[in-house]
Amino acid sequence: MDWDALYCTVDDFCNAFEATWRSRMITDGEQRRKRSGQLSLSEMLTIMIGFHMSGYRTYKKYYLSLLANHKQEFPNLISYTRFIQWMPSLTGPMAAYLMSRFGEVTGIAFVDSSALAVCGNKRIRRNRVFKDQAKLSKTTIGWFFGFKLHLIINDRGELLSIRVTQGNVDDRSPVRGMCGKLIGKLFGDNGYIYPLY
Repeated sequence: MDWDALYCTVDDFCNAFEATWRSRMITDGEQRRKRSGQLSLSEMLTIMIGFHMSGYRTYKKYYLSLLANHKQEFPNLISYTRFIQWMPSLTGPMAAYLMSRFGEVTGIAFVDSSALAVCGNKRIRRNRVFKDQAKLSKTTIGWFFGFKLHLIINDRGELLSIRVTQGNVDDRSPVRGMCGKLIGKLFGDNGYIYPLY
């Protein structure tokens, strides 16, 4: 993986994003310290994106390999547990970065959804993660408990729109909101053929 190229694209985004992000944050009126951490926002986002490009199955193994093998790329790496504590604060910047990487509308688009299972089917009754948000549903592959990821891509394979819904939401429901800026033709499988009432 080319860490330098990945970091440069993320850092360019973060330079423009951080000023806007801070100016639009709502405060409760109290003065708070704004210390800079050991890792910059660009470095943390680069590490998170690198995991999805790395092929590792678990984030812990990936991060521990960074600690062992990539000290020159990330000289100020923090401990694994400390990084995990920081991860929820990266949700907003990561979503904004993803949206900044959307492709251009070419007139031909494809829509599909995929199941995001929270747990295995045998553990559904005793599952506590996303207990109130995740829902039981069925796909052509079988039953699952979790969410659905809905994607629209162009004919070049570039993302155009993305949405995450509960597992029991009909595939057709989020499409109208996802394709507001699209023009041309939108192709999908049989689940998208019938009109939505």
